[in-house]
Amino acid sequence: MAAASAAGPPTNVFPFRDARAAPDQVLEAGPVAHGPLPVPLVLDNGSFQARAGWACPGPDPGPEPRLQFRAVCARGRGGARGAAGPQVGNALGSLEPLRWMLRSPFDRNVPVNLELQELLLDYSFQHLGVSSQGCVDHPIVLTEAVCNPLYSRQMMSELLFECYGIPTVAYGIDSLFSFYHNKPKNLISSGLIISSGYQCTHILPILEGRLDAKNCKRINLGGSQAAGYLQRLLQLKYPGHLAAITLSRMEEILHEHSYIAEDYVEELQKWRCPDYYENNVHKMQLPFSSKLLGSTLTSEEKQERRQQQLRRLQELNARRREEKLQLDQERLDRLLYVQELLEDGQMDQFHKALIELNMDSPEELQSYIQKLSAAVEQAKQKILQAEVSLEVDVVDSKPETPDLGQLEPSLEDVENINDFEPLFSEETPEVEKPVTTVQPVFNLAAYHQLFVGTERIRAPEIIFQPSLIGEEQAGIAETLQYILDRYPKDVQELLVQNVFLTGGNMMYPGMKVRIEKELLEMRPFQSSFQVQLASNPVLDAWYGARDWALDHLDNEDVWITRKEYEEKGGGYLKEHCASNVYVPIRLPKQASRSTEAQASGKGSGASGGGAGEQA
Repeated sequence: MAAASAAGPPTNVFPFRDARAAPDQVLEAGPVAHGPLPVPLVLDNGSFQARAGWACPGPDPGPEPRLQFRAVCARGRGGARGAAGPQVGNALGSLEPLRWMLRSPFDRNVPVNLELQELLLDYSFQHLGVSSQGCVDHPIVLTEAVCNPLYSRQMMSELLFECYGIPTVAYGIDSLFSFYHNKPKNLISSGLIISSGYQCTHILPILEGRLDAKNCKRINLGGSQAAGYLQRLLQLKYPGHLAAITLSRMEEILHEHSYIAEDYVEELQKWRCPDYYENNVHKMQLPFSSKLLGSTLTSEEKQERRQQQLRRLQELNARRREEKLQLDQERLDRLLYVQELLEDGQMDQFHKALIELNMDSPEELQSYIQKLSAAVEQAKQKILQAEVSLEVDVVDSKPETPDLGQLEPSLEDVENINDFEPLFSEETPEVEKPVTTVQPVFNLAAYHQLFVGTERIRAPEIIFQPSLIGEEQAGIAETLQYILDRYPKDVQELLVQNVFLTGGNMMYPGMKVRIEKELLEMRPFQSSFQVQLASNPVLDAWYGARDWALDHLDNEDVWITRKEYEEKGGGYLKEHCASNVYVPIRLPKQASRSTEAQASGKGSGASGGGAGEQA
């Protein structure tokens, strides 16, 4: 295989891009953002990627969103000591060197760490040109998880109102915003939303434009689990490249080289054919260096390189000694100046200087001066010795002289071999030729290739068959059937007429065809259904939130004000067409101690009576 690929042109070879995020520029707030009415800020707070921008009124809202960055943070080395602050999003560049330091504010798709969430919001406001020191005087539209816990919304509201001082906020579900963006205006529609993201997959029934929260279902699988599964598959297949098979590269394979099989078992049977495998396998080229084949340096060049490295080390040590000598000399001059104060009789200044030096007596000062003077003299002598030795090394750098004695016996051996040259003079060139041709036979580029075959369909298949990775959950098809069975026949027929696919994990080629095949198998004979894929499954949630903010800018019934937050608490929610359903917390009434004592007395009496009757 390697020899064939070396002889002919490479086919289906794809190098890893290893894309590195560019730092975001700090944008200036345009004049449209400072109009008569404050322009809403739209924040799509996703667990994989956060998106932020303005909901600018007008026919042309402009290129939005202005910010897109990974929702992760990392504290630099020494950050705990105040030497470096945390880095957020695109400021991290490549994620793999910092993988062990990355922190996310999300648990699955629910924000739980508000300290990290504050870092994400600070990053968004700063790069959008909004000062967050005083208050953020803009309404905010924020996405949240389906059936978001009240405690999470309470902490988020507290962060927005107390820390940033925003005037109003509106919460909505990202997949419902995407549904709002793709439906015709002023149309109250019903349907089924299948939303698959980085951590979870949701199936949401929509009845007359509102979410039916009681029949929503979640599958705890998404793009993150698919990337981890693909990484394990390739690490088992290529144990020699464990370090090179990173999560970032697995995400790249998923986004650009994977697809959904219409029939998984039938597709696996196709991959058993050698011709089909050869034509469809994707060979992912890992980075490598051709210098690993062997060093072409001679012994003289190696010796020269060692001497250069030795000179660099000597120069580095000399520079460090000079810096240390300079610091010691400055401190010695300071101590001698304090000693002169004592000799001149300036006792007040002398005692102040002693206190600054953290010394108690003149004797301690004198002993420290003697030790420091000796250290300075010793350092000067070491510097002189190092300079002399460096000059000697430069003058006497001839590695050829000690090797002359070793070369003479080898020359004699060559002469002895030449005595037998007439016996095998024709074989000698034949022996020498393979030495030059054996080395290129090993194709280093082919050794650093990952052959991604059935893994292209196995990794994304887990949302349909979670048992592939050992998860005891139902897949999309089973969950879809379970939700439809909870409705009457007429409602089922209404829901399947508008099956809407959104989310980044729905962008695999073949996803729409697979959903149609699953619906065809579960629906009655000759029944109709319609499956629609979002125009942009990744960004439609942000676009929908922007459209919703512009349509409801003057509607006070959908915005939570600071006064309502203070009166009704952080968990309060105003419902609208793209929001969760508000469920207030009802705590059980605690019984008083007297009633508990009476109940316990009755219980003990009843048990005693029962025991007497048994006796």
